[in-house]
Amino acid sequence: MAEIQAAAESRGTKPRAKKHAFRLDMTPMVDLAFLLLTFFMLTTTFSKPNVMQLTMPVKPDINDVPPVIVEADALTLILDGKNRVHYFYGLNDAQNPAELHTTGFSADGLRQVLLKQRQRSPRTVVLIKTTPDATYRDMVDALDEMTITGQKKYAVVDTSPADLALLHR
Repeated sequence: MAEIQAAAESRGTKPRAKKHAFRLDMTPMVDLAFLLLTFFMLTTTFSKPNVMQLTMPVKPDINDVPPVIVEADALTLILDGKNRVHYFYGLNDAQNPAELHTTGFSADGLRQVLLKQRQRSPRTVVLIKTTPDATYRDMVDALDEMTITGQKKYAVVDTSPADLALLHR
C-alpha cells in the first residue's frame, strides 16, 4: 500500500514544514496482473490444427497382382511448378503419346476437369504424378481437390520417362 513516512525534525531555530517521502507499493497491481493473465490463459481456446483424412492402402504382398486400370477410366495429372497442372485422359505410352492439357488449381481449373471426367465416367481413377519442380503445396492442393470433388479412387504414382518426354514436347 502507499505509505507516508515522516521525515525527522531538525532542531533549528525556525519551525520548518515537514517533508513527507512518498512510496508506492506495486505489489497489489502485480498480483492483479498475474491473476488476469492466468484467467485469460486458462479460459482461451487454442486453435485446432486442420488435418486432412488420408487413408493409405495396405502394403501388398509379393504375390499380389497390381490392379489393372482401364484406359478409358483413367485421368492422369502431372503437377508441375508454378501452380500448373498438366493432365491427359487415359494412359501415356511412348508409342501412343497422349494429348496434353494444362490448367491451374483454381475453382475453374482442376476442379472443373475432375467434375466433368466424373460425369463422363463414374469409375474414374485419377493418377497423380509430380515433376521435380512440383512443391508440397501443389500436392496438398491436388489432394484437396480430390476431397472437394468427392473423387473416390486416386493414387500417387511415380512419373514415367514417357510422361516427362510428353511434358518437354
